[in-house]
Amino acid sequence: MTGILGLLAVGAVAALANLAGGLLVASSGVYRPGAKLLKYLVALGAGFMLAAIFIEILPETFVIWSGSGSNTAEGIVGATTLLLGGYLLIQLFEHTVAPHFHFGAETHPEHLMKPSAAYAAIGGLTIHTFFDGVSIASAFLVNFRVGFLVFIAIMLHKLPEGFTVASIMLASGRSPKKAAAAALAIGAATFAGVVGVALMSERIEGAVAYALPFSAGVTLYVAASDLIPEVNRSEEKNPIVSIAVFAGVALFYLLHLMIPR
Repeated sequence: MTGILGLLAVGAVAALANLAGGLLVASSGVYRPGAKLLKYLVALGAGFMLAAIFIEILPETFVIWSGSGSNTAEGIVGATTLLLGGYLLIQLFEHTVAPHFHFGAETHPEHLMKPSAAYAAIGGLTIHTFFDGVSIASAFLVNFRVGFLVFIAIMLHKLPEGFTVASIMLASGRSPKKAAAAALAIGAATFAGVVGVALMSERIEGAVAYALPFSAGVTLYVAASDLIPEVNRSEEKNPIVSIAVFAGVALFYLLHLMIPR
């Protein structure tokens, strides 16, 4: 288990990673810095996140729900319903509320976005990063190992999130300062997600039983519906990128074995 100050510390680190990614774009004046490295990082993160969900988060969730007074079948149904809810919430925001947002989508100066589209995309990404924070805090409230592994999984796509949001702002004709401010905003949303779960856990007994599977659904969407399609597109030009997905799974499994509960 991790105290409130510990949760705030890891939330701040994750938020700063968003900001750092945005500042790299805003300060350099280019749209896709380190594109090759970014593609490998996205692929590694996708594999790591998928492994975290199915090897660590879901088993822990079923244990929590089975021990909450429900029988095993009811616990599994309750947990998977919340997981589906988390997945569908991000689908709603990314493709209904903010349909112009696509994680890692290519942005080019010759194809500038309308400012309204850019702000809609950032709105979707803000919701996305808020639940990054929810996932981190919920996992740490279960135990240190779950929290650490989820934290690493999310950190692997924090820089790309910052790259994406700053690129969107620059592509819409906004200034580097506004691009940096957008990265700061999504970082603040990450931190707010951590704070929200931390405060809720102090006031509502058993809140983590609901927050953990819900945030797992969000993480599943990010990995399977945002990151993996980007990997598949990159694979058309560089088949080696897909190997990084399996490397991410292997890295997770190695850490899973090494880190004590």
